[in-house]
Amino acid sequence: MTTQQTELSTADLYDEYGEQLQSVSTQFQSFGGRARFHGPVRTLKCHEDNLLLKQTLAAPGDGAILVVDGGGSLRCELLGGNMAAQALENGWTGVIVNGAIRDRAELAALPFGVKALGSNPRKGTKTGAGETDLDVAFGGAVFRPGATVYCDEDGILVQR
Repeated sequence: MTTQQTELSTADLYDEYGEQLQSVSTQFQSFGGRARFHGPVRTLKCHEDNLLLKQTLAAPGDGAILVVDGGGSLRCELLGGNMAAQALENGWTGVIVNGAIRDRAELAALPFGVKALGSNPRKGTKTGAGETDLDVAFGGAVFRPGATVYCDEDGILVQR
């Protein structure tokens, strides 16, 4: 399954590949300046703490999408404009946050994919708690490191 970033259509992909793809049922919002994006999955699990997320996005992304399982918490942000700008500079294609972001206007101005549940201006803690490169599951889908994820205005698909 290869497709250009600008030509991505999750509906067309699902029509062609069906059950080879998992469809994320959670209704994520698009916050970045790039609504259509895809790439290999990298994962991170953290709860209301974004230090590990910041450290991960400071490393080379090689076109990957960082899938962050924040437990669905909307109490504070996990990703803001500065982190997204750094991620873009480091070669990440986008981030999917099962939680909240902040700096909506800054994110919208970046040519970077951001999907999240909502926004909250409150900062997350910075203790470094969390885990990277493990299977994470939400919205009826499992995100495995190395799988491919596809995002557009209709939703999110994950390679099985």
